[in-house]
Amino acid sequence: MKILAPCPSSPNCVSTQATDQSRQIAPYRYQQSLAVAKDTLKTIVNRLPRTRLVEEIDGYLHYEFTSFLLRFVDDVEFVFEEATKTIHFRSASRTGYSDLGVNRRRMEEIRALVEGKL
Repeated sequence: MKILAPCPSSPNCVSTQATDQSRQIAPYRYQQSLAVAKDTLKTIVNRLPRTRLVEEIDGYLHYEFTSFLLRFVDDVEFVFEEATKTIHFRSASRTGYSDLGVNRRRMEEIRALVEGKL
């Protein structure tokens, strides 16, 4: 499984693999096959505004999300762990110090959209 980069010291990142509680977020779980879960997640994320798939390899997806007003770019990575049917992810701002909770809200919004579909 691919290990996601650790979050920086600035409060503009959340990760399922973070060790400190302020950046920690629960992973997504899936019941389907890896291929179906990945396609479902891609379909849902691709419907979100100002979203672009940057890289896709076996159990990995990398997206860029661009903010509406100031055009800030956030990187969102998903790693599928087939053995445990878990989707680990990291969502982080490229620039700035605080994201005012945007990355956490985005990942919880995606969680609500995928709930029961994976």
